[in-house]
Amino acid sequence: MARAILRFIRLSPTKARLIAREVQGMNAEYAIASLEFTPNKAAGIISKVIASAVANAGLEPENAIITSARVDRGPVLKRFTPRARGSASPRHKPTAHIMIIVEQVTKGDK
Repeated sequence: MARAILRFIRLSPTKARLIAREVQGMNAEYAIASLEFTPNKAAGIISKVIASAVANAGLEPENAIITSARVDRGPVLKRFTPRARGSASPRHKPTAHIMIIVEQVTKGDK
């Protein structure tokens, strides 16, 4: 079992969770290939974290399975946008922490 964590990434955790739920339980090689064609900012980032977790385990992507794909909420960057008559509206820029855990595929799992 090996893991990779990417912290404080400027990405909405709600949108990233949609992608993380899709790849959980998949073969790592198949997950990376499918994320390559997903038109989403989170897909490219999660693909790189999966590749890092596989490298941390010292495995080949075809021999690894994603056991856990978790996206947690990080701190929110608070900014302001100028509006009419000298007022301002708040803007919230969310961040996320992405954690991927991979394990080696055993003979019975294939």
